[in-house]
Amino acid sequence: MLLANHNITLNLDPLNEAITTVNDALWAYLLIGALILCGLYFTIRTGFVQFTMIGDMFRQLVDSSSKSGKKHISSFQAFAVSMATRVGTGNLAGVATAIAVGGPGAIFWMWLIALFGSATAFVEATLAQLFKRPSSDSFIGGPAYYIRHGMHNKWMAGLFAVLITLTFGLSYNSIQSNAICGALNQAFGFDPLVVGAIITAIALFIAFGGIHRIARVSSVMVPFMAFGYFILALVVVIMNIDMVPHVLRLIVENAFGFEQVAGGGLGMTIMVGIKRGLFSNEAGEGSAPNVAATADVTHPVKQGLIQALGVFTDTLLVCSCTAFLVLVSGMYNTEGLEGIQLTQASLESQVGSWGAIFVAIALFLFAFSSIIGNYYYGEANIRYLTDKKWVLTVFRILSGGAFVFLGAVASFKFVWNLGDLFMALVTLCNLIALVFLCKYAFKLLKNYRDQRRRGIENPVFHRSDLPEVAGDLEAWD
Repeated sequence: MLLANHNITLNLDPLNEAITTVNDALWAYLLIGALILCGLYFTIRTGFVQFTMIGDMFRQLVDSSSKSGKKHISSFQAFAVSMATRVGTGNLAGVATAIAVGGPGAIFWMWLIALFGSATAFVEATLAQLFKRPSSDSFIGGPAYYIRHGMHNKWMAGLFAVLITLTFGLSYNSIQSNAICGALNQAFGFDPLVVGAIITAIALFIAFGGIHRIARVSSVMVPFMAFGYFILALVVVIMNIDMVPHVLRLIVENAFGFEQVAGGGLGMTIMVGIKRGLFSNEAGEGSAPNVAATADVTHPVKQGLIQALGVFTDTLLVCSCTAFLVLVSGMYNTEGLEGIQLTQASLESQVGSWGAIFVAIALFLFAFSSIIGNYYYGEANIRYLTDKKWVLTVFRILSGGAFVFLGAVASFKFVWNLGDLFMALVTLCNLIALVFLCKYAFKLLKNYRDQRRRGIENPVFHRSDLPEVAGDLEAWD
Protein backbone atom coordinates (compact mmCIF):
# COMPACT_ATOMS: atom_id res chain seq x y z
CA MET A 1 0.00 0.00 0.00
CA LEU A 2 1.64 3.27 -1.14
CA LEU A 3 1.00 6.41 0.89
CA ALA A 4 0.22 9.06 -1.73
CA ASN A 5 3.32 10.73 -3.13
CA HIS A 6 5.47 9.72 -0.18
CA ASN A 7 8.01 6.92 0.01
CA ILE A 8 6.24 4.86 2.66
CA THR A 9 5.16 1.38 1.59
CA LEU A 10 3.28 -1.30 3.49
CA ASN A 11 3.20 -4.76 1.93
CA LEU A 12 -0.43 -5.87 2.22
CA ASP A 13 -0.36 -8.32 -0.69
CA PRO A 14 -0.65 -11.48 1.48
CA LEU A 15 -3.62 -9.99 3.35
CA ASN A 16 -5.17 -8.87 0.07
CA GLU A 17 -4.86 -12.38 -1.39
CA ALA A 18 -6.44 -13.95 1.70
CA ILE A 19 -9.36 -11.51 1.60
CA THR A 20 -9.86 -12.19 -2.11
CA THR A 21 -10.05 -15.95 -1.53
CA VAL A 22 -12.68 -15.57 1.19
CA ASN A 23 -14.62 -13.09 -0.95
CA ASP A 24 -14.76 -15.47 -3.92
CA ALA A 25 -16.21 -18.25 -1.77
CA LEU A 26 -18.77 -16.06 -0.02
CA TRP A 27 -20.01 -14.38 -3.18
CA ALA A 28 -19.97 -17.33 -5.56
CA TYR A 29 -21.66 -19.96 -3.40
CA LEU A 30 -23.71 -18.10 -0.82
CA LEU A 31 -24.41 -14.44 -1.36
CA ILE A 32 -25.36 -14.34 -5.04
CA GLY A 33 -27.82 -17.22 -4.63
CA ALA A 34 -29.28 -15.75 -1.46
CA LEU A 35 -29.79 -12.30 -2.97
CA ILE A 36 -31.50 -13.60 -6.09
CA LEU A 37 -33.70 -16.13 -4.27
CA CYS A 38 -34.79 -13.62 -1.62
CA GLY A 39 -35.45 -10.96 -4.23
CA LEU A 40 -37.62 -13.34 -6.28
CA TYR A 41 -39.49 -14.63 -3.22
CA PHE A 42 -40.23 -11.14 -1.85
CA THR A 43 -41.27 -9.91 -5.29
CA ILE A 44 -43.81 -12.71 -5.70
CA ARG A 45 -45.15 -12.57 -2.12
CA THR A 46 -45.65 -8.79 -2.25
CA GLY A 47 -47.48 -9.00 -5.55
CA PHE A 48 -44.66 -7.27 -7.42
CA VAL A 49 -44.90 -4.25 -5.12
CA GLN A 50 -41.97 -2.49 -6.81
CA PHE A 51 -43.91 -2.32 -10.08
CA THR A 52 -47.55 -2.11 -9.03
CA MET A 53 -47.20 0.67 -6.42
CA ILE A 54 -44.89 3.16 -8.13
CA GLY A 55 -47.56 5.86 -7.84
CA ASP A 56 -47.68 5.40 -4.06
CA MET A 57 -43.90 5.60 -3.91
CA PHE A 58 -43.83 9.09 -5.37
CA ARG A 59 -46.81 10.13 -3.24
CA GLN A 60 -44.84 9.33 -0.08
CA LEU A 61 -42.03 11.71 -1.05
CA VAL A 62 -44.30 14.69 -0.40
CA ASP A 63 -46.32 13.14 2.42
CA SER A 64 -45.95 15.42 5.47
CA SER A 65 -48.27 13.51 7.80
CA SER A 66 -46.71 12.11 10.98
CA LYS A 67 -47.74 9.57 13.55
CA SER A 68 -46.64 11.43 16.67
CA GLY A 69 -47.12 15.05 15.65
CA LYS A 70 -43.68 15.81 17.13
CA LYS A 71 -40.62 17.15 15.35
CA HIS A 72 -38.96 14.10 13.82
CA ILE A 73 -37.14 13.22 10.62
CA SER A 74 -39.50 13.51 7.66
CA SER A 75 -40.08 10.72 5.17
CA PHE A 76 -38.23 12.68 2.49
CA GLN A 77 -35.27 13.46 4.77
CA ALA A 78 -34.91 9.76 5.61
CA PHE A 79 -35.04 9.02 1.88
CA ALA A 80 -32.36 11.66 1.22
CA VAL A 81 -29.98 10.29 3.86
CA SER A 82 -30.32 6.74 2.51
CA MET A 83 -29.81 8.05 -1.03
CA ALA A 84 -26.70 9.86 0.21
CA THR A 85 -25.05 6.52 0.92
CA ARG A 86 -26.47 4.85 -2.19
CA VAL A 87 -25.49 7.61 -4.61
CA GLY A 88 -21.73 7.70 -4.24
CA THR A 89 -18.57 5.96 -5.29
CA GLY A 90 -20.50 2.89 -6.42
CA ASN A 91 -22.27 4.94 -9.08
CA LEU A 92 -19.15 6.46 -10.62
CA ALA A 93 -16.15 4.29 -9.73
CA GLY A 94 -18.02 1.04 -8.96
CA VAL A 95 -19.88 0.91 -12.26
CA ALA A 96 -16.73 1.63 -14.24
CA THR A 97 -14.90 -1.10 -12.32
CA ALA A 98 -17.72 -3.57 -13.00
CA ILE A 99 -17.44 -2.93 -16.75
CA ALA A 100 -13.63 -3.06 -16.76
CA VAL A 101 -13.51 -6.36 -14.84
CA GLY A 102 -16.74 -8.12 -15.81
CA GLY A 103 -17.39 -6.59 -19.23
CA PRO A 104 -20.46 -4.66 -20.43
CA GLY A 105 -22.70 -7.60 -19.44
CA ALA A 106 -22.11 -6.79 -15.77
CA ILE A 107 -24.51 -3.85 -16.17
CA PHE A 108 -27.36 -6.22 -17.05
CA TRP A 109 -26.84 -8.07 -13.76
CA MET A 110 -26.72 -4.77 -11.90
CA TRP A 111 -30.11 -3.92 -13.38
CA LEU A 112 -31.53 -7.34 -12.55
CA ILE A 113 -30.43 -7.29 -8.93
CA ALA A 114 -31.94 -3.80 -8.60
CA LEU A 115 -35.32 -4.85 -10.07
CA PHE A 116 -35.72 -7.76 -7.67
CA GLY A 117 -33.71 -6.15 -4.88
CA SER A 118 -36.20 -3.31 -4.61
CA ALA A 119 -38.69 -5.80 -3.14
CA THR A 120 -36.04 -6.80 -0.60
CA ALA A 121 -35.49 -3.11 0.20
CA PHE A 122 -39.24 -2.73 0.73
CA VAL A 123 -39.34 -5.63 3.21
CA GLU A 124 -36.33 -4.53 5.28
CA ALA A 125 -37.42 -0.88 5.48
CA THR A 126 -40.98 -1.82 6.46
CA LEU A 127 -39.66 -4.08 9.23
CA ALA A 128 -37.35 -1.30 10.43
CA GLN A 129 -40.36 1.01 10.77
CA LEU A 130 -42.40 -1.64 12.54
CA PHE A 131 -39.82 -2.41 15.23
CA LYS A 132 -38.29 1.08 15.62
CA ARG A 133 -37.80 2.65 19.04
CA PRO A 134 -38.39 6.22 20.31
CA SER A 135 -35.20 8.22 20.86
CA SER A 136 -34.44 11.64 22.27
CA ASP A 137 -34.28 13.55 18.98
CA SER A 138 -35.72 11.02 16.49
CA PHE A 139 -36.72 7.40 16.18
CA ILE A 140 -34.01 4.78 16.00
CA GLY A 141 -34.05 1.30 14.49
CA GLY A 142 -32.75 -1.03 11.80
CA PRO A 143 -31.91 -4.73 11.46
CA ALA A 144 -30.34 -4.97 14.92
CA TYR A 145 -33.67 -3.83 16.36
CA TYR A 146 -35.95 -6.04 14.28
CA ILE A 147 -33.70 -9.03 14.95
CA ARG A 148 -33.75 -8.32 18.69
CA HIS A 149 -37.44 -7.49 19.07
CA GLY A 150 -38.90 -9.43 16.14
CA MET A 151 -36.83 -12.63 16.29
CA HIS A 152 -35.98 -12.20 20.00
CA ASN A 153 -32.40 -13.15 19.15
CA LYS A 154 -30.06 -10.94 21.13
CA TRP A 155 -26.73 -12.42 20.04
CA MET A 156 -27.57 -12.24 16.33
CA ALA A 157 -28.72 -8.64 16.74
CA GLY A 158 -25.42 -7.82 18.40
CA LEU A 159 -23.51 -9.56 15.62
CA PHE A 160 -25.31 -7.53 12.98
CA ALA A 161 -24.68 -4.28 14.85
CA VAL A 162 -20.95 -5.04 14.98
CA LEU A 163 -20.79 -6.06 11.31
CA ILE A 164 -22.62 -3.03 9.95
CA THR A 165 -20.55 -0.69 12.12
CA LEU A 166 -17.36 -2.23 10.69
CA THR A 167 -18.80 -2.20 7.14
CA PHE A 168 -20.26 1.28 6.86
CA GLY A 169 -18.85 3.27 9.72
CA LEU A 170 -15.30 2.19 9.00
CA SER A 171 -14.60 0.16 5.80
CA TYR A 172 -16.94 1.96 3.38
CA ASN A 173 -15.74 5.36 4.50
CA SER A 174 -12.25 4.32 3.43
CA ILE A 175 -13.59 3.47 -0.06
CA GLN A 176 -15.34 6.83 -0.40
CA SER A 177 -12.31 8.77 0.78
CA ASN A 178 -10.01 6.75 -1.52
CA ALA A 179 -12.17 7.62 -4.52
CA ILE A 180 -12.31 11.33 -3.68
CA CYS A 181 -8.56 11.58 -3.36
CA GLY A 182 -7.95 9.60 -6.56
CA ALA A 183 -10.33 11.78 -8.59
CA LEU A 184 -8.96 15.07 -7.28
CA ASN A 185 -5.39 13.88 -7.79
CA GLN A 186 -6.07 13.02 -11.46
CA ALA A 187 -8.08 16.17 -12.20
CA PHE A 188 -6.05 18.75 -10.28
CA GLY A 189 -2.89 16.99 -9.06
CA PHE A 190 -3.87 17.48 -5.42
CA ASP A 191 -1.85 15.54 -2.84
CA PRO A 192 -4.08 12.77 -1.39
CA LEU A 193 -2.63 13.38 2.08
CA VAL A 194 -3.74 17.02 2.03
CA VAL A 195 -7.17 16.16 0.58
CA GLY A 196 -7.56 13.38 3.13
CA ALA A 197 -6.82 15.75 5.99
CA ILE A 198 -9.42 18.26 4.75
CA ILE A 199 -12.10 15.58 4.24
CA THR A 200 -11.38 14.20 7.69
CA ALA A 201 -11.83 17.60 9.34
CA ILE A 202 -15.16 18.26 7.60
CA ALA A 203 -16.44 14.73 8.26
CA LEU A 204 -15.65 15.03 11.96
CA PHE A 205 -17.49 18.35 12.17
CA ILE A 206 -20.66 16.91 10.65
CA ALA A 207 -20.37 13.59 12.54
CA PHE A 208 -20.56 15.40 15.87
CA GLY A 209 -23.69 17.27 14.72
CA GLY A 210 -26.11 14.31 14.89
CA ILE A 211 -28.78 12.97 12.52
CA HIS A 212 -30.63 16.29 12.14
CA ARG A 213 -27.54 18.00 10.74
CA ILE A 214 -26.87 15.00 8.47
CA ALA A 215 -30.48 15.07 7.27
CA ARG A 216 -30.33 18.80 6.48
CA VAL A 217 -27.05 18.52 4.57
CA SER A 218 -28.16 15.43 2.63
CA SER A 219 -31.60 16.77 1.69
CA VAL A 220 -29.85 19.68 -0.08
CA MET A 221 -26.81 17.94 -1.56
CA VAL A 222 -28.28 14.67 -2.85
CA PRO A 223 -31.03 15.95 -5.19
CA PHE A 224 -28.72 18.65 -6.55
CA MET A 225 -25.75 16.42 -7.34
CA ALA A 226 -27.80 13.49 -8.67
CA PHE A 227 -29.83 15.75 -10.96
CA GLY A 228 -26.73 17.52 -12.29
CA TYR A 229 -24.91 14.29 -13.05
CA PHE A 230 -28.01 12.78 -14.66
CA ILE A 231 -28.50 15.82 -16.92
CA LEU A 232 -24.88 15.77 -18.11
CA ALA A 233 -25.04 12.03 -18.84
CA LEU A 234 -28.33 12.55 -20.70
CA VAL A 235 -26.68 15.22 -22.84
CA VAL A 236 -23.86 12.80 -23.71
CA VAL A 237 -26.40 10.09 -24.58
CA ILE A 238 -28.31 12.51 -26.84
CA MET A 239 -25.03 13.48 -28.49
CA ASN A 240 -24.54 9.79 -29.24
CA ILE A 241 -28.19 8.77 -29.70
CA ASP A 242 -27.34 6.62 -32.69
CA MET A 243 -25.12 4.45 -30.45
CA VAL A 244 -27.81 3.65 -27.86
CA PRO A 245 -29.06 0.48 -29.66
CA HIS A 246 -25.44 -0.66 -29.97
CA VAL A 247 -24.79 -0.08 -26.25
CA LEU A 248 -27.93 -1.97 -25.21
CA ARG A 249 -27.06 -4.85 -27.54
CA LEU A 250 -23.52 -4.89 -26.16
CA ILE A 251 -24.83 -5.16 -22.58
CA VAL A 252 -27.29 -7.97 -23.35
CA GLU A 253 -24.94 -9.94 -25.60
CA ASN A 254 -22.18 -9.83 -23.02
CA ALA A 255 -24.58 -10.81 -20.25
CA PHE A 256 -25.59 -14.06 -22.01
CA GLY A 257 -23.19 -14.30 -24.96
CA PHE A 258 -21.66 -17.60 -26.08
CA GLU A 259 -18.21 -16.05 -25.95
CA GLN A 260 -18.51 -15.37 -22.23
CA VAL A 261 -19.83 -18.87 -21.48
CA ALA A 262 -17.17 -20.60 -23.57
CA GLY A 263 -14.38 -18.53 -22.08
CA GLY A 264 -15.48 -19.10 -18.50
CA GLY A 265 -16.10 -15.41 -18.04
CA LEU A 266 -19.87 -15.50 -17.50
CA GLY A 267 -19.49 -16.28 -13.80
CA MET A 268 -17.17 -13.31 -13.35
CA THR A 269 -19.59 -11.06 -15.24
CA ILE A 270 -22.49 -12.08 -12.96
CA MET A 271 -20.44 -11.87 -9.76
CA VAL A 272 -18.96 -8.45 -10.49
CA GLY A 273 -22.29 -7.06 -11.67
CA ILE A 274 -24.12 -8.18 -8.54
CA LYS A 275 -21.29 -7.09 -6.23
CA ARG A 276 -21.15 -3.58 -7.61
CA GLY A 277 -24.94 -3.43 -7.87
CA LEU A 278 -25.33 -4.29 -4.19
CA PHE A 279 -22.59 -1.86 -3.17
CA SER A 280 -24.46 0.87 -5.01
CA ASN A 281 -28.14 0.26 -4.15
CA GLU A 282 -27.64 -1.58 -0.81
CA ALA A 283 -30.87 -3.59 -1.22
CA GLY A 284 -30.74 -6.38 1.37
CA GLU A 285 -27.55 -5.15 2.96
CA GLY A 286 -29.38 -3.88 6.04
CA SER A 287 -28.06 -0.32 5.81
CA ALA A 288 -30.95 1.80 4.53
CA PRO A 289 -33.36 0.41 7.19
CA ASN A 290 -31.31 2.24 9.84
CA VAL A 291 -32.38 5.55 8.31
CA ALA A 292 -35.82 4.33 7.23
CA ALA A 293 -36.59 3.72 10.91
CA THR A 294 -35.99 7.37 11.80
CA ALA A 295 -38.88 8.67 9.69
CA ASP A 296 -42.10 9.69 11.43
CA VAL A 297 -44.88 8.19 9.29
CA THR A 298 -48.40 6.90 9.93
CA HIS A 299 -47.81 3.44 8.46
CA PRO A 300 -44.62 1.32 8.15
CA VAL A 301 -45.36 0.48 4.51
CA LYS A 302 -44.95 4.13 3.55
CA GLN A 303 -41.23 4.08 4.27
CA GLY A 304 -40.91 0.66 2.68
CA LEU A 305 -42.21 2.14 -0.55
CA ILE A 306 -39.82 5.09 -0.26
CA GLN A 307 -36.80 2.79 0.04
CA ALA A 308 -37.92 0.63 -2.87
CA LEU A 309 -37.98 3.80 -4.97
CA GLY A 310 -34.45 4.58 -3.78
CA VAL A 311 -33.13 1.37 -5.35
CA PHE A 312 -34.67 2.28 -8.71
CA THR A 313 -33.30 5.83 -8.54
CA ASP A 314 -29.80 4.66 -7.71
CA THR A 315 -29.23 1.78 -10.11
CA LEU A 316 -31.63 2.29 -13.01
CA LEU A 317 -30.91 6.01 -13.30
CA VAL A 318 -27.58 7.10 -11.81
CA CYS A 319 -25.64 3.86 -12.38
CA SER A 320 -27.00 3.60 -15.93
CA CYS A 321 -25.71 7.12 -16.60
CA THR A 322 -22.15 6.04 -15.83
CA ALA A 323 -22.55 2.81 -17.78
CA PHE A 324 -23.62 4.65 -20.94
CA LEU A 325 -20.80 7.18 -20.56
CA VAL A 326 -18.18 4.44 -20.31
CA LEU A 327 -19.61 2.24 -23.08
CA VAL A 328 -20.26 5.09 -25.53
CA SER A 329 -16.65 6.22 -25.13
CA GLY A 330 -15.35 2.73 -25.94
CA MET A 331 -12.55 3.16 -23.37
CA TYR A 332 -13.52 0.30 -21.08
CA ASN A 333 -10.83 -1.95 -22.60
CA THR A 334 -8.06 0.62 -22.09
CA GLU A 335 -5.12 -0.73 -20.07
CA GLY A 336 -4.31 1.12 -16.86
CA LEU A 337 -7.73 2.71 -16.39
CA GLU A 338 -9.74 1.55 -13.38
CA GLY A 339 -12.45 2.90 -11.14
CA ILE A 340 -13.00 6.63 -11.14
CA GLN A 341 -10.13 7.25 -13.58
CA LEU A 342 -12.05 5.27 -16.23
CA THR A 343 -15.18 7.36 -15.68
CA GLN A 344 -13.16 10.57 -15.87
CA ALA A 345 -11.41 9.51 -19.09
CA SER A 346 -14.73 8.44 -20.65
CA LEU A 347 -16.44 11.75 -19.97
CA GLU A 348 -13.34 13.68 -21.04
CA SER A 349 -13.42 11.92 -24.42
CA GLN A 350 -16.98 13.16 -24.94
CA VAL A 351 -17.02 16.73 -23.64
CA GLY A 352 -13.37 17.76 -23.45
CA SER A 353 -10.83 18.22 -20.67
CA TRP A 354 -13.34 19.78 -18.28
CA GLY A 355 -15.09 16.39 -18.09
CA ALA A 356 -12.47 15.00 -15.73
CA ILE A 357 -12.83 18.08 -13.54
CA PHE A 358 -16.64 17.76 -13.46
CA VAL A 359 -16.41 14.08 -12.43
CA ALA A 360 -13.93 14.97 -9.70
CA ILE A 361 -16.31 17.57 -8.27
CA ALA A 362 -19.36 15.30 -8.63
CA LEU A 363 -17.47 12.41 -7.05
CA PHE A 364 -16.48 14.64 -4.15
CA LEU A 365 -20.12 15.53 -3.49
CA PHE A 366 -21.35 11.98 -4.05
CA ALA A 367 -18.70 10.32 -1.91
CA PHE A 368 -18.70 12.92 0.85
CA SER A 369 -22.45 12.64 1.31
CA SER A 370 -21.94 8.88 1.53
CA ILE A 371 -19.33 9.36 4.26
CA ILE A 372 -21.73 11.30 6.48
CA GLY A 373 -24.56 8.85 5.77
CA ASN A 374 -22.31 5.86 6.47
CA TYR A 375 -21.33 7.43 9.74
CA TYR A 376 -24.97 7.54 10.85
CA TYR A 377 -25.44 3.83 10.11
CA GLY A 378 -22.57 3.10 12.44
CA GLU A 379 -23.84 5.49 15.12
CA ALA A 380 -27.32 3.95 15.12
CA ASN A 381 -25.83 0.53 15.80
CA ILE A 382 -23.31 1.75 18.35
CA ARG A 383 -26.30 3.14 20.25
CA TYR A 384 -27.90 -0.29 20.06
CA LEU A 385 -24.80 -1.96 21.53
CA THR A 386 -24.19 0.52 24.34
CA ASP A 387 -25.38 3.83 25.76
CA LYS A 388 -21.93 4.84 26.98
CA LYS A 389 -21.08 8.23 25.48
CA TRP A 390 -17.33 7.61 25.40
CA VAL A 391 -17.84 4.62 23.09
CA LEU A 392 -19.81 6.78 20.65
CA THR A 393 -17.13 9.45 20.83
CA VAL A 394 -14.41 6.93 20.00
CA PHE A 395 -16.48 5.64 17.07
CA ARG A 396 -16.98 9.18 15.74
CA ILE A 397 -13.24 9.77 15.82
CA LEU A 398 -12.51 6.45 14.09
CA SER A 399 -15.27 6.77 11.49
CA GLY A 400 -15.02 10.44 10.61
CA GLY A 401 -11.30 10.63 11.32
CA ALA A 402 -9.02 7.61 11.22
CA PHE A 403 -10.72 5.52 8.53
CA VAL A 404 -11.54 8.47 6.29
CA PHE A 405 -7.87 9.39 6.39
CA LEU A 406 -6.81 5.75 5.90
CA GLY A 407 -8.83 5.62 2.70
CA ALA A 408 -7.02 8.69 1.44
CA VAL A 409 -3.66 6.93 1.59
CA ALA A 410 -4.58 3.26 0.98
CA SER A 411 -4.50 1.40 -2.33
CA PHE A 412 -7.57 1.10 -4.57
CA LYS A 413 -7.63 -2.71 -4.54
CA PHE A 414 -7.19 -3.05 -0.79
CA VAL A 415 -10.08 -0.78 0.24
CA TRP A 416 -12.47 -2.40 -2.27
CA ASN A 417 -11.48 -5.94 -1.28
CA LEU A 418 -12.00 -5.15 2.38
CA GLY A 419 -15.34 -3.53 1.61
CA ASP A 420 -16.54 -6.58 -0.38
CA LEU A 421 -15.69 -8.89 2.52
CA PHE A 422 -17.66 -6.93 5.11
CA MET A 423 -20.50 -6.35 2.63
CA ALA A 424 -20.89 -10.12 2.15
CA LEU A 425 -20.94 -10.85 5.89
CA VAL A 426 -23.41 -8.13 6.88
CA THR A 427 -25.75 -8.93 3.96
CA LEU A 428 -25.91 -12.64 4.78
CA CYS A 429 -26.74 -11.83 8.40
CA ASN A 430 -29.55 -9.46 7.34
CA LEU A 431 -31.02 -11.81 4.71
CA ILE A 432 -31.34 -14.59 7.29
CA ALA A 433 -33.35 -12.23 9.51
CA LEU A 434 -35.56 -11.12 6.60
CA VAL A 435 -36.49 -14.71 5.78
CA PHE A 436 -37.76 -15.20 9.34
CA LEU A 437 -39.54 -11.84 9.67
CA CYS A 438 -40.87 -11.10 6.17
CA LYS A 439 -44.32 -12.43 7.09
CA TYR A 440 -44.93 -9.25 9.11
CA ALA A 441 -44.03 -7.06 6.11
CA PHE A 442 -46.49 -9.03 3.96
CA LYS A 443 -49.27 -8.53 6.55
CA LEU A 444 -48.52 -4.82 6.80
CA LEU A 445 -48.68 -4.47 3.02
CA LYS A 446 -52.07 -6.21 2.99
CA ASN A 447 -53.28 -3.87 5.72
CA TYR A 448 -52.07 -0.83 3.77
CA ARG A 449 -53.66 -2.01 0.51
CA ASP A 450 -56.94 -2.80 2.27
CA GLN A 451 -57.12 0.74 3.64
CA ARG A 452 -56.32 2.23 0.23
CA ARG A 453 -59.03 0.10 -1.40
CA ARG A 454 -61.53 1.43 1.15
CA GLY A 455 -60.73 4.95 -0.05
CA ILE A 456 -58.47 5.94 2.85
CA GLU A 457 -55.94 8.38 1.38
CA ASN A 458 -53.66 8.29 4.42
CA PRO A 459 -53.48 4.75 5.85
CA VAL A 460 -52.69 4.53 9.56
CA PHE A 461 -51.20 1.57 11.42
CA HIS A 462 -52.06 0.65 15.01
CA ARG A 463 -50.15 -2.06 16.84
CA SER A 464 -53.42 -3.83 17.48
CA ASP A 465 -53.40 -4.59 13.74
CA LEU A 466 -50.58 -7.08 14.47
CA PRO A 467 -51.57 -8.58 17.82
CA GLU A 468 -48.88 -11.30 17.62
CA VAL A 469 -46.11 -8.70 18.05
CA ALA A 470 -48.06 -5.82 19.64
CA GLY A 471 -46.06 -6.06 22.85
CA ASP A 472 -42.80 -5.48 20.96
CA LEU A 473 -43.91 -2.26 19.20
CA GLU A 474 -42.87 0.68 21.39
CA ALA A 475 -43.18 3.39 18.73
CA TRP A 476 -46.80 2.67 17.75
CA ASP A 477 -50.05 3.38 19.59
